[in-house]
Amino acid sequence: MPSSVINHYSYQEDKKILRIVYQSGAVYDYLNVSQKIFDEFKSAFSKGIFLNKVIKPKFKFRKISD
Repeated sequence: MPSSVINHYSYQEDKKILRIVYQSGAVYDYLNVSQKIFDEFKSAFSKGIFLNKVIKPKFKFRKISD
């Protein structure tokens, strides 16, 4: 999963939390992300574009670290 934006991601299915670790080292949790959206994110050709077009505009988030 080489990405110029995302270093790593994980998903907590029971809590519906998508955690994104950016290349900068910043960590964000995106809340109430359904399994369906996560599956679409995983299969997206460009995860950065999917993140910017689908996840960021629609889901609340919390910053975990810088």
